[in-house]
Amino acid sequence: HVQLVESGGGSVQAGGSLRLSCYASVRNFPPWCFGWFRQAAGKEREGLAAIDADGNTDYKDSVKGRFTISRDNAKKTVYLQMNSLKPEDTGVYYCERTPYRGQGTQVTVS
Repeated sequence: HVQLVESGGGSVQAGGSLRLSCYASVRNFPPWCFGWFRQAAGKEREGLAAIDADGNTDYKDSVKGRFTISRDNAKKTVYLQMNSLKPEDTGVYYCERTPYRGQGTQVTVS
């Protein structure tokens, strides 16, 4: 069993930055692909960024150039650096690796 714990959310003004963290509570950090997803109120869940075991990344067009996903295997953590935040980035952010998902962390951009 893998428990994923997100942190780093909060409230920020448009144009600001946040860094989300996703800690995997496991003995050995698996060489899996991890993704960050967002669930905004009244909208479908959307995938934002993904990173594989080799550090290869992929991004949704709307966050390219603003968001950066990374991983620190020694710390068993996946990060999402979010810059130039917009009000439409508001939502609950989840770290996922099917079938595992964290509890989410709220990001509010005003």
